[in-house]
Amino acid sequence: MENTMESNKNINITYRPGENPEKDAWFTAFFIENHMDYFTYPDHVASPEQVTFMIYTEDDERYYPCSDRMFEAIMSKNNSSFLQKKYKEIFKRIMELIDSRIEDKKDKSFLEALIKMKFLHETRDEMMIPSRIEKRLLKIFLDRTLIDDPFLCEKAIRNKRAINVLCSEAFKKAINQVDNTVVLNFPATLAGIKKFVEHIEINRLLSLSIENLLWESDKPAAYNEEDFHKLFSHQIIGNGVKPLMNFLGIESKNNQAKTILWLADESGEIIVDLAIIKYLAKLGHKVIIAFKDGPLYTKADFFNAMGDEILSKQLEGAFFLKEKNLGKNELIRILRSDKNILVISDGTRENFNLLLTSKVFSRIFREVDGIISKGHDQKRRIFENHFQFTRDIFNISKGPDGSTLISYKPKHPSVIKFSHGDLEKKAKKIINRMEEAKKKGMTVIFYSGIIGSIPGKIQMAKKIMSVFIDFLKDQFAMTFIINPAEYYEIGMDADDLMYMWEIVQKSGCINIWRFQSYDDIVTAFKAMDKKVPPEWVGKDATYSTGCTKEMKIALKVQKKHPEMQILGPSIEKFMRRDEYGIGKMYDQRLSEICRI
Repeated sequence: MENTMESNKNINITYRPGENPEKDAWFTAFFIENHMDYFTYPDHVASPEQVTFMIYTEDDERYYPCSDRMFEAIMSKNNSSFLQKKYKEIFKRIMELIDSRIEDKKDKSFLEALIKMKFLHETRDEMMIPSRIEKRLLKIFLDRTLIDDPFLCEKAIRNKRAINVLCSEAFKKAINQVDNTVVLNFPATLAGIKKFVEHIEINRLLSLSIENLLWESDKPAAYNEEDFHKLFSHQIIGNGVKPLMNFLGIESKNNQAKTILWLADESGEIIVDLAIIKYLAKLGHKVIIAFKDGPLYTKADFFNAMGDEILSKQLEGAFFLKEKNLGKNELIRILRSDKNILVISDGTRENFNLLLTSKVFSRIFREVDGIISKGHDQKRRIFENHFQFTRDIFNISKGPDGSTLISYKPKHPSVIKFSHGDLEKKAKKIINRMEEAKKKGMTVIFYSGIIGSIPGKIQMAKKIMSVFIDFLKDQFAMTFIINPAEYYEIGMDADDLMYMWEIVQKSGCINIWRFQSYDDIVTAFKAMDKKVPPEWVGKDATYSTGCTKEMKIALKVQKKHPEMQILGPSIEKFMRRDEYGIGKMYDQRLSEICRI
């Protein structure tokens, strides 16, 4: 990683929009042509808010899913040889695929000619990221041939080879064997011995997980114990060795269970990965395995996880999360289940493209403690650019001389994470204050109003709410009024706020739940000695996605606590808002209205 980071220093990665109109146009066209522009393809590309769940960008910088060298080559228009070499590599792969899978000469000639035309068209301006072209060409092949997965059989064979190795007597003896050298180095305490054994076992499994010969050849089926010990003896190198062991609690006193996102890579390899994953689950960690959403050469995908005989058997007992768009509350309930291994699709058919991942993947990325990626393809996308992420990321891949290379990219130091535990503690503090107020004979009022539903007006929304609640406090005696605007913190989004407030709202401590009316807003502006601005005219709590969700909660709470009063706009008016856009504080449909 050190060499990679050093080489990145020599690449111009300081481009920011606004410096040069012509370059800005090229930059914008780069995202549009690669189908990575949210405003052009809002149904397919992650919104800026969703991207911030995974990537920490600064100064309006836009994330791109390629190396800095690739981005600079495209932006500078002066490294054609580098781009053309990459383009030719993907063209060769597609042509080899056609040659190996299509027997009819006429069909083969047609498909080759079609792919060549499309390839020349896409590469003419040298604006396309090679992997994006490859995806398009591969889709043409799949659509025209009606072959669901051209590598299905090969992937099954890879998985079979890998499981045969892990089930062999020679491997079982080798993985469990303890020689005299190991015994002499045993620590003096039982706790120390436990850590020592964990270290040995995880190192052995990590060494196996990068040995592609185990799934690409039949030879390892005849390996003896000595052969496996040779594999175990390979060095484990890289700047991520100690951080990974500390993260997993193997080389540190911190035994806290972690939630880990594991980015699966190759078929066959995933079988060995599962041996590691199951071992981590035994140590108390929870692992979410992200597969590709569909066929991508020999990469393991979500359909393989469910349909491949060997892989699906190895995943028996795991929880398959098929939904691609879950809210934070539902997701937390699943993550808190007793299932220590979960399986998801990342929503893409690419090696690593966070602009196209599913909303569930983005939310999981944000909720986990760390991420483990596998293989050189993912390493290149993560480590060969300057971007920092919202979570620590490790990569395990084959290093020089057969070594196991563990790379580490720490999360950006400015990242703020509110874990569900943090949010629950904040909720509990608020509930304690409500309970104390009730003990004093005070009436507890919860006030729900617009905060983020008018884009760009959060500060004004908070001020309106605070001014009106101050007005109520002057009017009412012995009341404790909760002003949600006072509890918003930098780094919180709609996911965090709704999770925290739902706990508070279901506590049973609320006497009156008041929803903001337009009259409330008018009163607030009068108190500020201002006229109501046009964007606030006619608005009330029914305009807010959050308030709509809260009304549904209020009705459920009222059934359990019928003495609670609900004040504000009529209930029927609340049903026009639907769902947050991920990371947003307003209805997804409002984004569409603003673009019209």
